[in-house]
Amino acid sequence: MAREISITIGKDRYKTTANIEPAHVLIADEPKTVGGTDQGPTPSEFFLTALGSCKAITMRMYADRKSWPLEAATVKLTMEIKKSELQSTTYIKCHIELQGELSEKQRNRILKIAEKCPIHKTLSNPIVIESNLI
Repeated sequence: MAREISITIGKDRYKTTANIEPAHVLIADEPKTVGGTDQGPTPSEFFLTALGSCKAITMRMYADRKSWPLEAATVKLTMEIKKSELQSTTYIKCHIELQGELSEKQRNRILKIAEKCPIHKTLSNPIVIESNLI
């Protein structure tokens, strides 16, 4: 299970501080164009960062386990939300670049493995979010 993350917002407009114990602090914010102070990535950018990082780590773990010559992997992500009368659908595009002397079979296998990262799997299944006041 992941460590608990504590998010705090104070008087700074839209700037939040995320504390991930024991030693990580991250800042999220909104751009100045929407009233934020642009002191950090937006929550949506953190969302895509989590997915891309998870895919990259999963590909690296697999290539290392197989002793495949993956020199580097780059994951570029974009997100678009299309709204219709009944629902909105989120489209996330992940463009993956692999560097190294990999065969076509290895490259295709690594792509399949990227889709098995924990964040991708979480987002591909129903999600229930419960919020309460304490």
